[in-house]
Amino acid sequence: TADLTSRPAQAIEGIAYFTVSELLQNVSKHSGARSASVEVWRSGDRLLIQVWDDGRGGARLDGGSGMQGLAERLDAVDGLFVVESPEGGPTTVTAELPWRDRGGKP
Repeated sequence: TADLTSRPAQAIEGIAYFTVSELLQNVSKHSGARSASVEVWRSGDRLLIQVWDDGRGGARLDGGSGMQGLAERLDAVDGLFVVESPEGGPTTVTAELPWRDRGGKP
């Protein structure tokens, strides 16, 4: 689901799209999940993304290059990347990016 009244700047939208795509690929490849969800919303000057799955859990930032790479990509633009994934699941990943309007205004 998405709760946005406008689209962010193309660079932020691209990072958000890549992040969601990569996370859903991880769900498909590694989690054993039966379902997953994606929520996107704006809170003040931040774009928030949450990806959840009902899989086996155990995802970690230091478990491979994929999650760490996402965290580094978001960090490079003043973003935040948080993984909550206890063994046995579920997994919730929250990504936060700075909001920039398409016209360049914050």
